[in-house]
Amino acid sequence: MSDTEGNSAYGKRSFKRSKSHFSDRVTADGRDGWPVESGRYRLVVSRACPWASRAVISRRLLGLEDALPMAVTDPVQDDRSWRFTLDPGGRDPVLGIRYLAEAYEAREPGHPGGVSVPALVDVASGRLVTNDYQQLTLDLATEWSGLHREGAPDLYPENLRDEIDEVMGEVYEDVNNGVYRAGFATGQDEYAAACEGVFRRLGLLSERLAERRYLVGDTITEADIRLFTTLVRFDAVYHGHFKCNHWKLTENRVLWAYARDLYQTPGFGDTVDFDHIKRHYYQVHEGINPTGIVPLGPDLSGWLTSHGREELGGRPFGAGSPPGPVPEGEEVAATGRP
Repeated sequence: MSDTEGNSAYGKRSFKRSKSHFSDRVTADGRDGWPVESGRYRLVVSRACPWASRAVISRRLLGLEDALPMAVTDPVQDDRSWRFTLDPGGRDPVLGIRYLAEAYEAREPGHPGGVSVPALVDVASGRLVTNDYQQLTLDLATEWSGLHREGAPDLYPENLRDEIDEVMGEVYEDVNNGVYRAGFATGQDEYAAACEGVFRRLGLLSERLAERRYLVGDTITEADIRLFTTLVRFDAVYHGHFKCNHWKLTENRVLWAYARDLYQTPGFGDTVDFDHIKRHYYQVHEGINPTGIVPLGPDLSGWLTSHGREELGGRPFGAGSPPGPVPEGEEVAATGRP
């Protein structure tokens, strides 16, 4: 998610998502100078951020917890963006820094753009490696395969990549990014176009998922992860805070059942922290919510109710198996769960 470059400016200037400034890749052959290596890198995330949550889910599904240690930032930023105030002494215990911005500065002093998550940091040098949220999870699924757990799913199967890429492109443009264009719109027409685009695409996705359990093929893929991270935030923040309120997720029978199915799948719901999500959006976006008041709702208990999607068939992990228990120290706090 983007920096805090003017939290009070949200909703007062047109929204345009910046491309990732640091797009180096960590690959099996190390062609960008960053080879896949267990324990070498630290994944910095916010549980509030949908873009970072993709990486959290992928890492867990693939069993990369030991190979790729994770740092979780405070969901509420200050004027220096993502900070490690959840850790003792306000410093990340591995990188020794107070702000993620310090890793960015170590990579390129005075770099343009903001400080975003997910971010991959080289532990030894303290330098940022990449903040390319679009490529990072694809590389975790492919380039990091030598470190995957036994039974890890294939989240980006080669024979389905064209279809996955097409679906992800539509989801990104109209849904993942569309809710932001609506929420940060500066005028009625700009907002209306973005909001209509969000619900037009959600309608098409509902039709697609009415008779199939997953977006592409009969197993969970990267496409499902990317849609889920927006759907799980929809009623909690996008419906009210971003004014995407034609209807709630809970009012769409197909998408609500699909989202619950994924939420109840190991690797998805056990990474979601609704407390972090709500506090970030409502307390950081001062231009939209100047009072900083965080709503008490919505009721989250429905996330654990029966969804009935098993009747559509499909195998969540293909020929593989679900991930094991959440590693000690990575559990979501009780306040963040239904």
